Amino acid sequence: MNNPSTPTQALQQRSGASIITGPWPAYSQFKGFPERERWGIYELAKVGRQAMEDRGAKFSEDYDAFVRRVTEELDL
Repeated sequence: MNNPSTPTQALQQRSGASIITGPWPAYSQFKGFPERERWGIYELAKVGRQAMEDRGAKFSEDYDAFVRRVTEELDL
């Protein structure tokens, strides 16, 4: 656990890419939606992340962890 008085180490930025520390965004607020809609939100989450990566964004959360987190948050 980080000590609030200790500054967090910044992630290295490669070739001008934005680094998104995460997890970001959270999807748990959609857990009560019907299953079909939750699957749609899951697909949109994957497409959104891919679009950001295509534009050069780097995520501190690797893709497998992202998929695990989103499926857990959406209860899929």
